[in-house]
Amino acid sequence: EQTPIDTNIDIEQKPPFPPFTEETAKQKIQAAEDAWNSKDPNKVCMAYTVDTEWRNRSEFINGREGVRQFLQGKWDKELDYKLKKSYWAHVDNRIAVRFEYEYRNEAGQWFRAYGNENWEFEANGLMAKRWASINDAAIEESDRRL
Repeated sequence: EQTPIDTNIDIEQKPPFPPFTEETAKQKIQAAEDAWNSKDPNKVCMAYTVDTEWRNRSEFINGREGVRQFLQGKWDKELDYKLKKSYWAHVDNRIAVRFEYEYRNEAGQWFRAYGNENWEFEANGLMAKRWASINDAAIEESDRRL
């Protein structure tokens, strides 16, 4: 069941807050992995600023509502989605992440997607910018790792 979007939040905060240490950067990454694996676009979009800016593959997405709509469409098509993120680097209010995820399409073909993300956060811990480069490879179900 999806979480309703809370539009009555006066002061939004999402700890840990920048500037990040390696430990707090890894906490932020784990929280993102857990949220994305919930496949709940209403929950996930709340980690982003209202005016967040994204590049995801060749798509440019603006605003929290745009993110919510994008994620809803993504998880409607990417069935049995499972994601693993890992720490790459951090500085101040930025974190670089490597990731892989697996999913199948409606025809039953499995894929593994690999990529890198660059994240930039506001002082309140919400992500203001997300740039993702992603490549997909078709795999056999027996080759799944996640």
